[in-house]
Amino acid sequence: MRRRLLPRDAGMLTLSYVIIVPVFLLALMVITQATMWYLARSAALAAARQGVDAARVPDGSVGAGVAAADAFAQNSASGYLLSPSADGAASTAVTIVITVRGSVPSMVPGPVVLSRADLTTPKSSSLHKSLPSSRVVKNRFSGFKSR
Repeated sequence: MRRRLLPRDAGMLTLSYVIIVPVFLLALMVITQATMWYLARSAALAAARQGVDAARVPDGSVGAGVAAADAFAQNSASGYLLSPSADGAASTAVTIVITVRGSVPSMVPGPVVLSRADLTTPKSSSLHKSLPSSRVVKNRFSGFKSR
């Protein structure tokens, strides 16, 4: 025996889908955006490490490190890190600081998400080997920028 729907129940299934499906799709977009930010941050950190490694060779310079970080970010992170730029202005005579910045492709309409990775290491390779990596690497989420 089939149960008959009361007149007030007509259209309730459609109404529930109208509410649930957009919320579900928004949740998927937010998860995808978080994944894209993580990949961009990882790419920026890898580029910064590449730049620091290039600057720490015996005849290396901060300029060579910045060029290596920029080239790595342009070639290896082209889908995740948009318009990357590398900077070594915070470096000193004993410390190399390479900063890689870029924006993340937006999956969610609204703000533009920025990614930034700073890598700080001593210039001497013997000092670098004695420091734990957690003290050497600094990652920062730089936040949102409105369009």
